[in-house]
Amino acid sequence: MHVNPVDDIDGRCNCLAARRASRYLTAVYDQALGPAGIRATQFSMLYKLLRNGPLAIGELAAAMAMDRTTLSANLKPLERDGLIEMVPGEDRRMKKAVVTKAGLKCYQEALPLWRSVQNAFESRYGVKRAKVLRSSLQDVLDSGFEPWAEGEANLAQ
Repeated sequence: MHVNPVDDIDGRCNCLAARRASRYLTAVYDQALGPAGIRATQFSMLYKLLRNGPLAIGELAAAMAMDRTTLSANLKPLERDGLIEMVPGEDRRMKKAVVTKAGLKCYQEALPLWRSVQNAFESRYGVKRAKVLRSSLQDVLDSGFEPWAEGEANLAQ
C-alpha cells in the first residue's frame, strides 16, 4: 500500500481557503471596475484615502492590512496616473498620500460599478451571509497576530 507523504490539508487550511476566495472575489470586482480603469485594490485605496486621508504610508498600510512595501508598489500606478499625489507630511521625512481631483473623479465613476458588483454578490451569496462573512473576516484581522512585525514572535502565539 502506497502512503502519500503529503498531509491532506484540503478544506482545513485557513490561509488557502481565504486566499482562494480572495482571488475569486478580486477577479469579480476587478472585472466590474474595469470600465473605470482601476482595480479593486486601487478602488479600496482611493476609498480609504478619501474617507480618512491624507494618510502617511504606514497609516494607509495599517488601514489596508498590507505591508508597506506591497502598499508602495500598489500606490505607484495611482500616482503615475495622477489619481493620488505624495505630499510632505508634518515631518518632512514623512510623505502622505492625497487623492487628486482626477482621483476623486475616478472614484466617483467607479462607485456605481462597485455598488453593482457588491449588490450582485450579495444577491447571489445572501445579504445576511455577506454581512457575517465581513464580520468574520474582521475577526481574523483582530486575532492578535502581527504579520508585519519584526521577527517570528507572532508565530509562537
